[in-house]
Formats: sequence, structure tokens, C-alpha cells
Amino acid sequence: MTPQTPPAKSPQRGEIWYAKLPSDPPDKDGRPVVIVSIEARNAHERATTVLVAPLSTTPAKMATHIPLSPGETGLSEHSTIQAENITTVRKISLQEPKQKLRRLSENVIQKVARGAVIALGFPELIKAD
Repeated sequence: MTPQTPPAKSPQRGEIWYAKLPSDPPDKDGRPVVIVSIEARNAHERATTVLVAPLSTTPAKMATHIPLSPGETGLSEHSTIQAENITTVRKISLQEPKQKLRRLSENVIQKVARGAVIALGFPELIKAD
């Protein structure tokens, strides 16, 4: 097995990278993920992992899904962030995108946080906007 090298730059909150997730089928390539962990964790030299939420081309069907247009992401298709599937990945497993992708806004990251709270079964903790 070839050791992976860490990304040339630290991932930042809201950026879209690619990662192979443990829940993905073995033959699936890396998928787009959005970095949702705080900057202190992302930039810390001893932190070897980041929190990510996977993107899917499956249309949003649940309260934990956040729909995104190609204009928001820079990807070629409409995408859905699956907030119920936030996971931890090693920084060295992240792959920088080959094309220029957009950084998602803090407003979108807040929607991911609300989706995670719903996924945990505590919708009453979410304040009305």
C-alpha cells in the first residue's frame, strides 16, 4: 500500500473536496464532500481528521437534505448535501478537486448543522428563522 501524502493546503470550512467514504461501495471513486468542521480543527497541525458531509446527485427528499445548484457548487449537476451522513475523514484521504469549485456560504453550513440536529432526533432545538 502506498502511503498517502497530505493535501498541499489545509481544507477550509465550506470547501468542496473529494473523498472515498467508508460507507461507499468498494468500487466507487471519491465523491464530493463539503468540509463542515471548524477552522481551528481544519488548520491545526496535529488534527489529522476533518468533518465532512457528502454530496449526492439524488434529489433532496428529507429534512436533512440541502439542495444545491451547479451555480452554488461549481459541479456540473444539481447536488444534495446529506446532513444525516456527516462523518470524519483523514486529511490525507482528501483529494483536491481537479476543477475550480466554489466555497459554500456559512448560511449553507448552518443548514447542514440544522439537518444534523434533525437527524439526531432533536428538531425542537432548532430555532425558527
